[in-house]
Amino acid sequence: MRAMVLEKPGPSERAPLQLRELPDPTPGSGEVLLRVLACGVCRTDLHTVEGDIPLPATPIIAGHQVVGEVIALGEGVPEALLGATVGVGWMGRTCGRCSFCTSGRENLCPEAQFVGLTRPGGYAQLMTADAAFVYPLPPGLSPEQAAPLLCAGIIGYRALRMAGALAAVRVGFFGFGASAHVAIQVARHAGAEVYVFTRAPHHQQHAKALGAVWAGTPQEDPGVALEAAVIFSPAGEQVPLALARLAPGGTVACAGITMSDIPSFPYELLYRERRVVSVANATREDARQLLAEAATIPVRTTVETLPLEQANEALVRVKYSRVQGSLVLLP
Repeated sequence: MRAMVLEKPGPSERAPLQLRELPDPTPGSGEVLLRVLACGVCRTDLHTVEGDIPLPATPIIAGHQVVGEVIALGEGVPEALLGATVGVGWMGRTCGRCSFCTSGRENLCPEAQFVGLTRPGGYAQLMTADAAFVYPLPPGLSPEQAAPLLCAGIIGYRALRMAGALAAVRVGFFGFGASAHVAIQVARHAGAEVYVFTRAPHHQQHAKALGAVWAGTPQEDPGVALEAAVIFSPAGEQVPLALARLAPGGTVACAGITMSDIPSFPYELLYRERRVVSVANATREDARQLLAEAATIPVRTTVETLPLEQANEALVRVKYSRVQGSLVLLP
């Protein structure tokens, strides 16, 4: 099979991913083999490739927003899965035994495996996946439209829930990329008014087209107090900016897997029971709920497709926010 392989992390501008011919993988017990149909490009892939996330070992095949056709089954996998089109996200396997797994918090499992980091991912023609961590997909979506739901969508959904924004509240989005362009559709369906803070004019326009009641830069004042906020940007300086816009009792949820240092800020920004929380990974239940919501709303992703060989170029575009919605690789 062909795959874009990371042998040594480095700046995406230097094309650290190399096209390689590799042996076809074989599914183990409890696993399925997928023919990859589409793989979304996530900012987490960028952090992996550039070494911002500690890498367990190299080489690595990145990519964790995967839509694939099940073409082979490992031992113990139900025959009904053969031939199915399924989705695979960031969470690849958990231990199922620890206190986190047994209390509905498998996203915090210390033995968790992650697709595209500790398990081979979808920047390839074929990949294996734990059959317990694949998802049926909403009807009516092409593989490339479905791919961004499998991480950007799921994380955005969890962030909205943790911020208390799956309700008729005024919520601020700081940053407006792949995750936010799905989350705005979910938030609006829940009755929320969405205020978007982003420097890029084309992202402001995209947000308004998707129903934002206001869009401006992070330094601008929308003229109302927010009841919740989600920071999709990896910029730590946006945390005090979000707190300054927040009404008492509100929550700021930080949706990214990494973030630059949060600058110091006066206690009064946090006072009156404002909260800052982080979002770490997601559970399978988050995925199921988001995919069900996506089918009901229905969510429509904005995507641009690129061939697998252009994965490095795609990561550069993500790095510099030169994307409207999501980029998706086709093998």
